[in-house]
Amino acid sequence: MTSENELPDISDDALALARRALDEDGPYDVTSELVGAAGVQASAVLEYRSGGVVAGSAYADAVAKLSDCGPLHWATTDGDVVPAGCVLATLTGDLAKILYAERTLLNFLQRACGIATATRAFVDALEGTGCQVLHTRKTAPGLRVFDVYAVLAGGGGQHRISLASAVLVKDNHWHVLERGKTSLRAACDAARTRGVAGIFVEVENLYQVRTACEAGATRLLVDNQDLLEFKKLATAAREARPDVEIEATGGMTLDTARAYAESGAGFLSVGGLTHSVVAADVALEITASG
Repeated sequence: MTSENELPDISDDALALARRALDEDGPYDVTSELVGAAGVQASAVLEYRSGGVVAGSAYADAVAKLSDCGPLHWATTDGDVVPAGCVLATLTGDLAKILYAERTLLNFLQRACGIATATRAFVDALEGTGCQVLHTRKTAPGLRVFDVYAVLAGGGGQHRISLASAVLVKDNHWHVLERGKTSLRAACDAARTRGVAGIFVEVENLYQVRTACEAGATRLLVDNQDLLEFKKLATAAREARPDVEIEATGGMTLDTARAYAESGAGFLSVGGLTHSVVAADVALEITASG
């Protein structure tokens, strides 16, 4: 049986996303037809002008395949860290088809490389601490698999992929529990009965820490706490349950990441990796035509 937390096959997702993205541009490029690009053989390069971590090659390959602009010949691999101006890939094909595919190719690569590069900055900041940076579900609608793969390419780890893949009790769920129809322990017991391995609970105070530890949560997400309060809650959790995982979440930045790791966080979840990513500067340049 396939785990609900497993990502779908990336090749299937890449083809589906590429098809939808190309459909947005219509069936043909009227401009390229009118300027006489059709039938002209050309060569082009994909240049990573800003430099950083490479990601998104499978999605770019899918665009090239569906637009029939010629296969991409990669000089790099996802996860590579490359300098500014590095050539990621080259291609040769019909000029009109290359121009038709250009923006879609760049949209995928710019977003993926941007996410991967932002992730790697956190990975570097946490080096030696044993703490892992994770994505969240604050991904672009319809791009969950794409965004998560870009985080993984940057060296980050995988959090829950869907609402069905793990229990995550958040503040609004605490409000439901306070109505008294069920308890956190009962909810956690029911999750284990269903075979759900990840039982995560957001905590903001000592009462919630103790309740979650007693209920058998596998990980506590200490949410939106300053460093002093985080350390107090993490220490209390480890005293109650030495085996419980601790995740710092809410407002994590590069400047504070290492301090939280050194104060007891085994994981940092960072929504900004995907919800406010800065696109990498990747360009397609025609190098020859005839």
